[in-house]
Amino acid sequence: MLSNRIGIVLVTALAPAIWGTTYLVTTEFLPPDRPLLAGVVRALPAGLLLVALTRRLPRGVWWWRASVLGALNIGAFFALLFVAAYRLPGGVAATLGALQPLLVAGLAAGLLGERLTLRTTLAALAGVAGVSLLVLRADARLDGLGVAAAVGGAAVMATGVVLSKRWTSPAPLLATTGWQLVAGGLLLLPVALLVEGPPPATLSAANLAGYGYLAIVGAALAYTLWFRGIRALSPTGVTFLGLLSPLVATALGWLALGQELTAAQILGGLVVLAALVVAQTSRRARPRRPVAGRVAVSGTSQRASSIN
Repeated sequence: MLSNRIGIVLVTALAPAIWGTTYLVTTEFLPPDRPLLAGVVRALPAGLLLVALTRRLPRGVWWWRASVLGALNIGAFFALLFVAAYRLPGGVAATLGALQPLLVAGLAAGLLGERLTLRTTLAALAGVAGVSLLVLRADARLDGLGVAAAVGGAAVMATGVVLSKRWTSPAPLLATTGWQLVAGGLLLLPVALLVEGPPPATLSAANLAGYGYLAIVGAALAYTLWFRGIRALSPTGVTFLGLLSPLVATALGWLALGQELTAAQILGGLVVLAALVVAQTSRRARPRRPVAGRVAVSGTSQRASSIN
């Protein structure tokens, strides 16, 4: 049972590791200054492909649930990430985004009945500290709107993660993932056209390869693994794995782009890994007993995780 759980954790960790390659792919293969277009191309074709493969459309309440989850996990998250990236240094945006495990832990306590333990809280704060050492620079400037967008991005995805656990779809995983990608891509499409205008008239082979990688690997594969992890594990434990994204991005910048790796960054990477290990090895907490007048949450939503 333990080995099975470790296997699920490792496979789920591939998703944020893949997302950590996005910075390299975007800077080296995609047209400049088109982050919203990248978001649309990443989500919409991948979602349509999964829907076509499964040949399943939402039924009943899943029409609006898939739209809400797609907006939270993909559409609104990408849009807020775009605002934060343009108004803040990348290190500040990434550090604020690292608040997500703490936010998920709080939401899971309220919506799923998980215990918010001191160990989880300390691991989440250590994760934020580790990411700040990894990516934050001393001359980083703050912008009110950018900070609000970064925190908002972490909050909407945290909400999406918890609701993805609370709303377990009866449809196959690939179909549910496809619905969310389509919903998120359709939400982003008019925003991208309004802000960035129509797509470039010509695209190079490198551009097409980059967009293809983001759609097939960065969206269809990665989000399927991510949502599979949410179904099988605690949402708090899963969201801690998201700290791997800035770690992988930093490592690729050093390995592939020749960027300098400082002692502080190495320390930050070790702190992030320690926070991940602590989160994933915490003892599984029991769900809180429902109090009078409160309906107990049933099924898998009631199980507390050792972490996250």
